[in-house]
Amino acid sequence: MCATIPPRVRRTAVQVDGAAAGYLTVEQDGPVVLLLHGTYWSRVWLPVLDGLAAAGLRPLAVDLPGLGRSGGELTTETATVPALAGWVRRFVSAMGITGPIALGGHDIGGAIAQHLLVHDGLEVSGLALVNSVLYDSWPAPHVARFRDPVVAAATTAEELLGARRKAVASALANAATEELITEYVDPWTDARVRRSWLALAGAADNRYTLDLVPLLRRCRTPKLLVWGEDDRFESIHYAEKFAAEIPNTGLVRIPGADHIPTESAPGRIARALGDFFSAELSSAT
Repeated sequence: MCATIPPRVRRTAVQVDGAAAGYLTVEQDGPVVLLLHGTYWSRVWLPVLDGLAAAGLRPLAVDLPGLGRSGGELTTETATVPALAGWVRRFVSAMGITGPIALGGHDIGGAIAQHLLVHDGLEVSGLALVNSVLYDSWPAPHVARFRDPVVAAATTAEELLGARRKAVASALANAATEELITEYVDPWTDARVRRSWLALAGAADNRYTLDLVPLLRRCRTPKLLVWGEDDRFESIHYAEKFAAEIPNTGLVRIPGADHIPTESAPGRIARALGDFFSAELSSAT
């Protein structure tokens, strides 16, 4: 099943490491905002792309290798946060993007974005995290159980699809409809994507975010947290702690929204992100 894509939004691809890297974008001139997903796929960013484009930005919501609509296949070695951060740098290079770039991350994509912020390789003007993993908040139990190779190997296609449907329905909460859940789960009907997702789950390790904390405490780059307050996977308490401890960090709360708040409050989130990214990219150029 294909998601209903707004008229200005286009799905396309570029070659990275010999495989197609699929991404959603609004093709227009403007500062680049690179949006990273985690245990879902670029679909989580679709509701806010038009709003970001209306703010004069050029949003790129990329699918990580082997996930969503991207080619390739992840292993537990290539699915670690540092390895995926390296892949994102190669994606940026393949796109021919130079100069300051804004980063947005959701879920484990937020860990990748944090890594890119504090390690050499990208000039980051601003970082926005939407219900992201922070500190030792992850992996969530429904993901962590697949870190056991025996469990992962014994999981059938039907069981994994069922688990993903349950997780998506919970993450969407009040925004969930049968049609939307089916759209979100569609990539996992591909065996290659299921294997890649199991590799991502197998590589999920909170040491990758905990190790970044000392560097983040010294990082002056502006940061924004946008949080669905009802998230049962990534509690807002972690966002409050991050905003209090990490310099130049603001927090926008989204009442009544869960782990994928872009579906519940797309307009509010697009405005918050658009205002933040526009201001930081303008000051960086």
